[in-house]
Amino acid sequence: MQSPFAQKSLLYYTEPVLTLLARPSFIEPDHLRVKWLGESTDGEKLAEFAGRLCYMSQKNPASRATRDYLENIKKQGHGSVLEHANYSLLLEGVSRSLTHELVRHRAGFAYSQLSQRYVDESEANFVVPPAIVGDEILENEWRAQIDEAQRSYVRLVEHLMERYGWVADKVHRRKMAREAARGVLPNSTETKIVVTANARAWRTMLELRASEGAELEIRRCAVEMIKLLSKESPAFFSDFEIYQADDRREAARIVYHKV
Repeated sequence: MQSPFAQKSLLYYTEPVLTLLARPSFIEPDHLRVKWLGESTDGEKLAEFAGRLCYMSQKNPASRATRDYLENIKKQGHGSVLEHANYSLLLEGVSRSLTHELVRHRAGFAYSQLSQRYVDESEANFVVPPAIVGDEILENEWRAQIDEAQRSYVRLVEHLMERYGWVADKVHRRKMAREAARGVLPNSTETKIVVTANARAWRTMLELRASEGAELEIRRCAVEMIKLLSKESPAFFSDFEIYQADDRREAARIVYHKV
């Protein structure tokens, strides 16, 4: 949920904005039909189909509903079948500090992030660090620093465009100016990133980043991811428990570790 407050032309985000972009689409082969039981999504069916193929148990001898079947998969630690189901999320209202941590998760993930070399940041938005949200004195001090950093960016771009006036290609000239000027922008600069991962990779990342020991902004974002993905595919993410931690902020723990 977006919760920015405006000052001049800037937006200051106090929560991330998440959008589901893509989910699995399962096409069942006619010659290997499964005896499906219970409610399920395409992603969950895909994982069950893959698991049953290993033992040619399409007739469902145990008469398990899909979500019961996948609960047992998680319990047994056979997480490889979860790798077939990929979900893509658009993250907005997150800082470059957050994405710097997020992209450390490589296995099973794909990322496409806004480029500060090509995108004009003279009207960039910013993310208020969770630790200072609600503290008027700290917020005002933080905003003063942000405002000055953005003004510096604008001045630098203008001067560098003049300095590189001999560069005939105006697009290249802008890129040269912006890539130099972005050095004054803070880690709190808002960015946008598309993140795709399989269900197993999502689980591993979320277990780490939604824990009490995680940095506050990425922890807040991970909790929101769990809420979204649990609604989208309960069988893959139902064993995450969101709770109020000792620091009075939401965190999450998982039943089946490192499936």
